[in-house]
Amino acid sequence: MKFNNKEATLFIPDGKDSETAIHNTTHMAIAAHQDDIEIMAYDGILKGFNNQNNHFFGVVVTNGSGSARESVYKEYTDEQMVMIRNQEQKKAAVIGEFCALGLLNYKSSTIKDKNDLTSVEDIKILLEKATPEILYTHNLADKHDTHIGVTTKVIKALRQMDKKNRPKKVYGCEVWRDLDWMMDDEKVMFDVSAHPNIAASLVEVFDSQIIGGKRYDLGAMGRRLANATFSTSHAVDQASAVTYAMDLTPLIENDDLDVNTYVTDYIERFKQDVASKINRMM
Repeated sequence: MKFNNKEATLFIPDGKDSETAIHNTTHMAIAAHQDDIEIMAYDGILKGFNNQNNHFFGVVVTNGSGSARESVYKEYTDEQMVMIRNQEQKKAAVIGEFCALGLLNYKSSTIKDKNDLTSVEDIKILLEKATPEILYTHNLADKHDTHIGVTTKVIKALRQMDKKNRPKKVYGCEVWRDLDWMMDDEKVMFDVSAHPNIAASLVEVFDSQIIGGKRYDLGAMGRRLANATFSTSHAVDQASAVTYAMDLTPLIENDDLDVNTYVTDYIERFKQDVASKINRMM
């Protein structure tokens, strides 16, 4: 596979040839940073874990060079951080039994540039090779600019594909903003209660991010528990861990659908629901 970015690499945890591994993909995640996949797409990892019928392919778009660093990593150069973060991501791919891992290694500035489409072509290459049934990426209401940059580029890549090869479902998942605010009947809810030890290990392996004081491991597990507990007010909990997603599938079923309007309509419906509840009580 030839990529625009010559720094892009593929890692196959079980040692199969890359063509076979990627061709076997059923579930796929395309995320901005190392550790985003493990936080937002655990549902997909679970689907492929110890399962002969499902296979999970994770793709990280940026190189992590701009990540915060503290403790033993405090004096690391950007180049050293790229190496460390990719090494951590490979460890996670082994723990989670990914069929393949793609590290596109773009700079965040490139991903945030809406006029730079080199990464779109590389994302399209992987999507066309993998043809996943289910695709996970960042939600369009995320507050991290690079996350939004990745999702918009993923949508552009999907819209360039033949419709018959596009995923059946595309989900925008939680990382730097949760989706608890969405209307209940519009949330995609994933029960991710299984293998809590694996769930924790997948995030904990990113030592360079956690040791400096950002407890992503506790935050991610806490959010899942909170989602499960507060998902409904009038019934006992049916799950111990839940993640939410925004259904982005309509955006690849109808290429003319405006991305901005699509997400702001969710916000407008939430606004109307809040106002309606207050008006009924005042």
